[in-house]
Amino acid sequence: MTLSAHAASDKATLDSRVQAATTTIQEIMNVPDKGIPDNIARNATCIGVIPGLKKGAFIFGAEYGRGVVTCRTGHGWSAPAFITFGGGSFGLQLGGQSTDVVLVAVNDKGFQDLLKSKFKIGGDAAAAAGPVGRNSQASTDILLKAELLTYSRSRGLFAGIDLTGTSVTQSTDDTTAYYGGPHTTEDILHGNVPVPDDAKPFVRTVAKYFRSVQK
Repeated sequence: MTLSAHAASDKATLDSRVQAATTTIQEIMNVPDKGIPDNIARNATCIGVIPGLKKGAFIFGAEYGRGVVTCRTGHGWSAPAFITFGGGSFGLQLGGQSTDVVLVAVNDKGFQDLLKSKFKIGGDAAAAAGPVGRNSQASTDILLKAELLTYSRSRGLFAGIDLTGTSVTQSTDDTTAYYGGPHTTEDILHGNVPVPDDAKPFVRTVAKYFRSVQK
């Protein structure tokens, strides 16, 4: 009975995290001329969101932020998998403010990075601080060289941020708790796991703002 109660509590916490990620994407992309550029949104292969990091959450990598990621598949965006962010660089840059972080994979290599059990931004995966402005055009240089674009929002200001040195790890325990059984991140992000009802608003929101270049 205690185990069931613990599992239920975990699922409720994870539902809240997915809901917070939905709100983060809506609020960022609804601000005129301040969101992720359209040419990046159209070509994004995966979107990761770490919502609402609070003051004191980072102590030189001893703590970490938790979030979700979805990837584009042949039949829409995938169900969410759970990830953690950590590392000294991450904590030092974000400081003590309540901060949202968004990670955008811009090509298949970025997609493949997110299938790894763990990788380091700027080390295992080429990354850059993402440009801002819905109507701005991301430079060809960034799109050719980067696999991931990184953003943060603090005190209402949304901007690219250099997260070099930050580690991204699959949260297999969270994923198992959310789905009620084990699923690999690869299966989830390739679209082989149905989107749970509780996650549909998140997936629909990502699909709305990150439309494919296909007509």
